[in-house]
Amino acid sequence: MPVIRLARQAMATRFEILLEGEDPVDLRAAGEEALDEIERQESLLSLYRPTSEISRINRFAHEEPVLVSPPVFDLLMDCRRLWEWSDGAFDITVAPLMRAWGFLRGTGRWPERAALEEARRCIGMQHVRLDAERRTVRFERPGMMLDLGAVGKGYAIDEAVVLLREAGVRAAFLHGGTSTCYGLGVPARAPAWKAAITERDLAPARSPGESPSAVGAGDPIETISLRDSSLSVSAVQGKAFEYEGRVYGHVIDPRSGRPVSGARLAAAVGPRAAWTDALSTALLVVGAEGAERLAARAPGMGFLVVRRTGAGEERVWAGESYD
Repeated sequence: MPVIRLARQAMATRFEILLEGEDPVDLRAAGEEALDEIERQESLLSLYRPTSEISRINRFAHEEPVLVSPPVFDLLMDCRRLWEWSDGAFDITVAPLMRAWGFLRGTGRWPERAALEEARRCIGMQHVRLDAERRTVRFERPGMMLDLGAVGKGYAIDEAVVLLREAGVRAAFLHGGTSTCYGLGVPARAPAWKAAITERDLAPARSPGESPSAVGAGDPIETISLRDSSLSVSAVQGKAFEYEGRVYGHVIDPRSGRPVSGARLAAAVGPRAAWTDALSTALLVVGAEGAERLAARAPGMGFLVVRRTGAGEERVWAGESYD
Protein backbone atom coordinates (compact mmCIF):
# COMPACT_ATOMS: atom_id res chain seq x y z
CA MET A 1 0.00 0.00 0.00
CA PRO A 2 1.43 3.42 -0.96
CA VAL A 3 2.72 5.63 1.87
CA ILE A 4 3.15 9.36 1.35
CA ARG A 5 5.14 11.62 3.68
CA LEU A 6 4.81 15.40 3.50
CA ALA A 7 6.16 18.21 5.66
CA ARG A 8 5.94 21.97 5.94
CA GLN A 9 7.13 24.72 8.27
CA ALA A 10 4.33 26.64 9.99
CA MET A 11 3.58 28.14 13.41
CA ALA A 12 7.33 28.23 14.13
CA THR A 13 7.56 24.44 13.95
CA ARG A 14 7.63 21.55 11.49
CA PHE A 15 4.38 19.79 10.64
CA GLU A 16 4.56 16.32 9.11
CA ILE A 17 1.87 14.09 7.64
CA LEU A 18 2.09 10.39 6.84
CA LEU A 19 -0.74 9.08 4.64
CA GLU A 20 -1.67 5.54 3.63
CA GLY A 21 -4.07 4.58 0.86
CA GLU A 22 -4.53 3.17 -2.63
CA ASP A 23 -3.83 6.18 -4.85
CA PRO A 24 -0.57 8.08 -4.18
CA VAL A 25 -1.65 11.02 -6.36
CA ASP A 26 -4.86 11.53 -4.39
CA LEU A 27 -3.03 11.05 -1.10
CA ARG A 28 -0.44 13.68 -1.96
CA ALA A 29 -3.12 16.15 -3.07
CA ALA A 30 -5.07 15.62 0.16
CA GLY A 31 -1.93 15.99 2.26
CA GLU A 32 -0.91 19.22 0.55
CA GLU A 33 -4.40 20.62 1.08
CA ALA A 34 -4.19 19.72 4.76
CA LEU A 35 -0.85 21.51 5.08
CA ASP A 36 -2.32 24.52 3.27
CA GLU A 37 -5.06 24.58 5.92
CA ILE A 38 -2.49 24.61 8.72
CA GLU A 39 -0.81 27.62 7.11
CA ARG A 40 -4.19 29.31 6.74
CA GLN A 41 -4.90 28.80 10.43
CA GLU A 42 -1.58 30.42 11.27
CA SER A 43 -2.62 33.47 9.26
CA LEU A 44 -5.81 33.70 11.34
CA LEU A 45 -4.49 32.88 14.81
CA SER A 46 -0.91 34.11 15.05
CA LEU A 47 -0.12 36.69 17.71
CA TYR A 48 2.85 37.80 15.61
CA ARG A 49 1.06 38.49 12.32
CA PRO A 50 -0.45 42.00 12.31
CA THR A 51 -3.17 40.95 9.83
CA SER A 52 -4.43 37.97 11.86
CA GLU A 53 -7.80 38.01 13.58
CA ILE A 54 -6.11 37.59 16.95
CA SER A 55 -3.89 40.63 16.34
CA ARG A 56 -6.94 42.65 15.35
CA ILE A 57 -8.71 41.61 18.56
CA ASN A 58 -5.65 42.59 20.58
CA ARG A 59 -5.49 46.02 18.95
CA PHE A 60 -9.13 47.04 19.25
CA ALA A 61 -11.06 44.89 21.76
CA HIS A 62 -10.22 47.15 24.71
CA GLU A 63 -11.94 50.02 22.87
CA GLU A 64 -14.95 48.36 21.27
CA PRO A 65 -16.45 44.95 20.44
CA VAL A 66 -14.56 43.29 17.60
CA LEU A 67 -16.47 41.18 15.06
CA VAL A 68 -14.69 37.89 14.26
CA SER A 69 -15.29 35.03 11.85
CA PRO A 70 -17.50 32.12 12.97
CA PRO A 71 -14.62 29.58 13.21
CA VAL A 72 -12.47 31.89 15.32
CA PHE A 73 -15.39 32.78 17.56
CA ASP A 74 -16.17 29.08 18.06
CA LEU A 75 -12.51 28.47 18.95
CA LEU A 76 -12.59 31.28 21.53
CA MET A 77 -15.73 29.77 23.05
CA ASP A 78 -13.93 26.43 23.21
CA CYS A 79 -11.00 28.15 24.94
CA ARG A 80 -13.42 29.51 27.54
CA ARG A 81 -14.69 25.96 28.13
CA LEU A 82 -11.11 24.68 28.53
CA TRP A 83 -10.39 27.55 30.94
CA GLU A 84 -13.39 26.50 33.03
CA TRP A 85 -12.45 22.80 32.97
CA SER A 86 -8.93 23.64 34.16
CA ASP A 87 -9.95 26.15 36.85
CA GLY A 88 -8.03 28.84 34.99
CA ALA A 89 -4.81 26.84 34.51
CA PHE A 90 -5.30 27.14 30.74
CA ASP A 91 -5.88 30.80 29.89
CA ILE A 92 -5.40 32.43 26.49
CA THR A 93 -5.10 35.87 28.18
CA VAL A 94 -1.68 34.88 29.58
CA ALA A 95 0.29 36.96 27.03
CA PRO A 96 0.95 39.97 29.38
CA LEU A 97 2.55 37.60 31.88
CA MET A 98 4.63 35.95 29.15
CA ARG A 99 5.83 39.41 28.13
CA ALA A 100 6.61 40.42 31.73
CA TRP A 101 8.74 37.29 32.18
CA GLY A 102 10.50 37.87 28.83
CA PHE A 103 9.14 34.78 27.13
CA LEU A 104 6.91 36.40 24.51
CA ARG A 105 9.78 37.06 22.11
CA GLY A 106 12.80 35.90 24.11
CA THR A 107 14.21 33.24 26.41
CA GLY A 108 13.10 34.84 29.66
CA ARG A 109 14.26 37.25 32.38
CA TRP A 110 13.43 38.07 35.98
CA PRO A 111 10.51 40.57 35.88
CA GLU A 112 10.27 43.91 37.59
CA ARG A 113 7.71 43.84 40.39
CA ALA A 114 5.63 46.68 38.93
CA ALA A 115 5.53 45.06 35.49
CA LEU A 116 4.46 41.74 36.98
CA GLU A 117 1.70 43.31 39.06
CA GLU A 118 0.42 45.24 36.04
CA ALA A 119 0.44 42.08 33.93
CA ARG A 120 -1.53 40.13 36.53
CA ARG A 121 -4.31 42.74 36.38
CA CYS A 122 -4.74 41.90 32.69
CA ILE A 123 -5.20 38.14 33.13
CA GLY A 124 -8.43 36.14 33.15
CA MET A 125 -10.99 34.86 30.66
CA GLN A 126 -13.65 36.27 32.98
CA HIS A 127 -12.59 39.68 31.63
CA VAL A 128 -13.20 38.69 27.99
CA ARG A 129 -16.76 39.28 26.79
CA LEU A 130 -17.82 36.84 24.09
CA ASP A 131 -21.15 37.88 22.60
CA ALA A 132 -22.52 34.85 20.76
CA GLU A 133 -25.46 36.72 19.25
CA ARG A 134 -23.26 39.41 17.68
CA ARG A 135 -20.14 37.20 17.37
CA THR A 136 -17.96 39.86 18.95
CA VAL A 137 -15.06 39.97 21.43
CA ARG A 138 -14.53 42.76 23.96
CA PHE A 139 -11.90 43.20 26.68
CA GLU A 140 -13.07 44.56 30.02
CA ARG A 141 -9.60 45.80 30.95
CA PRO A 142 -6.95 47.74 29.01
CA GLY A 143 -3.70 45.92 28.33
CA MET A 144 -5.30 42.53 27.78
CA MET A 145 -4.02 40.28 24.98
CA LEU A 146 -4.99 36.91 23.57
CA ASP A 147 -2.31 34.32 22.80
CA LEU A 148 -3.43 31.01 21.29
CA GLY A 149 0.05 29.49 21.34
CA ALA A 150 -1.02 26.70 23.71
CA VAL A 151 -3.96 25.62 21.55
CA GLY A 152 -3.26 26.82 18.00
CA LYS A 153 -1.22 23.87 16.76
CA GLY A 154 -3.79 21.39 18.02
CA TYR A 155 -6.66 23.33 16.47
CA ALA A 156 -4.84 23.53 13.13
CA ILE A 157 -4.30 19.76 13.21
CA ASP A 158 -8.01 19.24 13.91
CA GLU A 159 -8.93 21.37 10.90
CA ALA A 160 -6.43 19.51 8.73
CA VAL A 161 -7.96 16.18 9.81
CA VAL A 162 -11.41 17.44 8.75
CA LEU A 163 -10.08 18.08 5.23
CA LEU A 164 -8.36 14.69 5.08
CA ARG A 165 -11.61 12.95 5.99
CA GLU A 166 -13.52 14.97 3.39
CA ALA A 167 -10.94 13.88 0.79
CA GLY A 168 -11.58 10.23 1.65
CA VAL A 169 -8.30 9.58 3.50
CA ARG A 170 -8.82 6.71 5.94
CA ALA A 171 -5.37 6.39 7.49
CA ALA A 172 -2.97 9.21 8.33
CA PHE A 173 -0.67 10.41 11.10
CA LEU A 174 -0.04 14.12 11.67
CA HIS A 175 2.20 15.91 14.11
CA GLY A 176 3.21 19.49 14.80
CA GLY A 177 6.68 19.86 16.24
CA THR A 178 6.40 16.37 17.78
CA SER A 179 4.49 17.87 20.73
CA THR A 180 0.98 17.24 19.37
CA CYS A 181 0.02 14.39 17.05
CA TYR A 182 -3.17 12.85 15.67
CA GLY A 183 -3.78 9.31 14.42
CA LEU A 184 -6.55 9.20 11.79
CA GLY A 185 -8.05 5.75 11.38
CA VAL A 186 -5.59 2.85 11.70
CA PRO A 187 -2.50 1.95 9.66
CA ALA A 188 -2.45 -1.06 7.35
CA ARG A 189 0.05 -3.04 9.41
CA ALA A 190 -1.17 -2.39 12.95
CA PRO A 191 -4.38 -2.03 14.97
CA ALA A 192 -3.49 1.54 15.96
CA TRP A 193 -0.96 4.30 15.43
CA LYS A 194 1.70 4.13 18.14
CA ALA A 195 3.07 7.28 19.73
CA ALA A 196 5.98 7.23 22.17
CA ILE A 197 6.77 9.76 24.85
CA THR A 198 10.57 9.54 25.13
CA GLU A 199 13.25 10.98 27.39
CA ARG A 200 15.02 12.96 24.69
CA ASP A 201 12.29 15.10 23.27
CA LEU A 202 9.04 13.55 24.49
CA ALA A 203 8.24 12.94 20.83
CA PRO A 204 5.41 10.94 19.25
CA ALA A 205 6.48 8.15 16.93
CA ARG A 206 5.85 8.98 13.29
CA SER A 207 4.93 5.63 11.82
CA PRO A 208 3.60 2.29 13.05
CA GLY A 209 6.71 0.50 11.84
CA GLU A 210 9.08 2.41 14.10
CA SER A 211 9.81 1.16 17.57
CA PRO A 212 9.00 3.78 20.19
CA SER A 213 12.64 4.09 21.25
CA ALA A 214 13.62 5.00 17.67
CA VAL A 215 12.19 8.48 18.15
CA GLY A 216 14.15 9.54 21.22
CA ALA A 217 17.13 8.44 23.24
CA GLY A 218 16.47 5.72 25.81
CA ASP A 219 13.34 3.81 26.63
CA PRO A 220 9.91 5.42 26.19
CA ILE A 221 8.20 6.85 29.23
CA GLU A 222 4.87 5.68 27.80
CA THR A 223 3.57 4.32 24.51
CA ILE A 224 0.10 5.47 23.46
CA SER A 225 -2.29 3.86 20.94
CA LEU A 226 -4.14 6.36 18.76
CA ARG A 227 -7.27 5.60 16.73
CA ASP A 228 -9.00 8.81 15.64
CA SER A 229 -7.44 10.49 18.64
CA SER A 230 -4.69 12.90 19.61
CA LEU A 231 -1.72 13.01 21.99
CA SER A 232 -0.07 16.19 23.26
CA VAL A 233 2.95 16.42 25.54
CA SER A 234 4.11 19.50 27.46
CA ALA A 235 7.30 19.82 29.47
CA VAL A 236 9.13 22.50 31.42
CA GLN A 237 11.96 22.71 28.94
CA GLY A 238 13.00 24.78 25.95
CA LYS A 239 12.86 28.48 26.80
CA ALA A 240 14.30 29.01 30.28
CA PHE A 241 16.63 31.29 32.23
CA GLU A 242 18.58 31.08 35.47
CA TYR A 243 18.19 33.57 38.30
CA GLU A 244 19.92 33.33 41.69
CA GLY A 245 20.79 29.69 41.13
CA ARG A 246 17.33 28.54 40.03
CA VAL A 247 16.06 27.77 36.53
CA TYR A 248 12.70 29.23 35.47
CA GLY A 249 10.83 27.75 32.50
CA HIS A 250 8.41 29.30 30.04
CA VAL A 251 5.20 27.66 31.28
CA ILE A 252 3.42 30.26 33.43
CA ASP A 253 0.62 29.63 35.91
CA PRO A 254 -1.92 32.32 34.92
CA ARG A 255 -3.37 32.29 38.44
CA SER A 256 -0.17 32.93 40.39
CA GLY A 257 1.70 34.78 37.66
CA ARG A 258 4.81 32.64 38.14
CA PRO A 259 6.53 29.83 36.20
CA VAL A 260 5.34 26.37 37.18
CA SER A 261 7.44 23.87 39.10
CA GLY A 262 6.88 20.33 40.28
CA ALA A 263 5.67 18.32 37.28
CA ARG A 264 8.43 17.32 34.87
CA LEU A 265 6.09 16.62 31.99
CA ALA A 266 2.41 16.21 31.28
CA ALA A 267 0.50 14.46 28.51
CA ALA A 268 -3.11 14.54 27.40
CA VAL A 269 -4.87 12.07 25.09
CA GLY A 270 -8.33 12.55 23.62
CA PRO A 271 -10.59 12.94 20.60
CA ARG A 272 -9.54 16.49 19.67
CA ALA A 273 -6.03 17.86 19.21
CA ALA A 274 -7.06 21.34 20.37
CA TRP A 275 -8.17 19.87 23.69
CA THR A 276 -5.05 17.75 24.19
CA ASP A 277 -2.78 20.66 23.22
CA ALA A 278 -4.42 23.03 25.69
CA LEU A 279 -4.93 20.62 28.57
CA SER A 280 -1.42 19.14 28.48
CA THR A 281 -0.21 22.67 29.26
CA ALA A 282 -2.87 23.09 31.94
CA LEU A 283 -1.80 19.78 33.45
CA LEU A 284 1.72 21.11 34.02
CA VAL A 285 0.09 23.86 36.07
CA VAL A 286 -2.37 21.80 38.14
CA GLY A 287 -0.07 18.78 38.48
CA ALA A 288 -1.03 15.31 39.61
CA GLU A 289 -3.41 16.74 42.20
CA GLY A 290 -5.53 18.33 39.47
CA ALA A 291 -5.43 15.46 36.98
CA GLU A 292 -8.49 13.70 38.41
CA ARG A 293 -10.51 16.93 38.34
CA LEU A 294 -9.63 17.45 34.69
CA ALA A 295 -10.52 13.86 33.85
CA ALA A 296 -13.93 14.24 35.50
CA ARG A 297 -14.71 17.30 33.38
CA ALA A 298 -13.14 16.45 30.02
CA PRO A 299 -15.08 13.66 28.26
CA GLY A 300 -13.11 10.82 26.71
CA MET A 301 -9.71 12.12 27.77
CA GLY A 302 -6.75 10.61 29.59
CA PHE A 303 -3.98 12.45 31.45
CA LEU A 304 -0.45 11.58 32.53
CA VAL A 305 1.76 13.56 34.91
CA VAL A 306 5.38 12.66 35.57
CA ARG A 307 6.86 14.37 38.62
CA ARG A 308 10.01 14.07 40.66
CA THR A 309 9.75 12.85 44.22
CA GLY A 310 12.22 12.22 47.02
CA ALA A 311 12.30 8.58 45.97
CA GLY A 312 12.86 9.34 42.28
CA GLU A 313 9.99 9.68 39.83
CA GLU A 314 6.23 9.18 40.01
CA ARG A 315 3.77 8.70 37.15
CA VAL A 316 0.11 9.51 37.69
CA TRP A 317 -2.61 8.50 35.20
CA ALA A 318 -6.18 9.81 35.32
CA GLY A 319 -9.17 9.33 33.03
CA GLU A 320 -9.40 7.15 29.93
CA SER A 321 -6.78 4.56 29.05
CA TYR A 322 -5.13 4.70 25.60
CA ASP A 323 -2.81 1.70 25.75
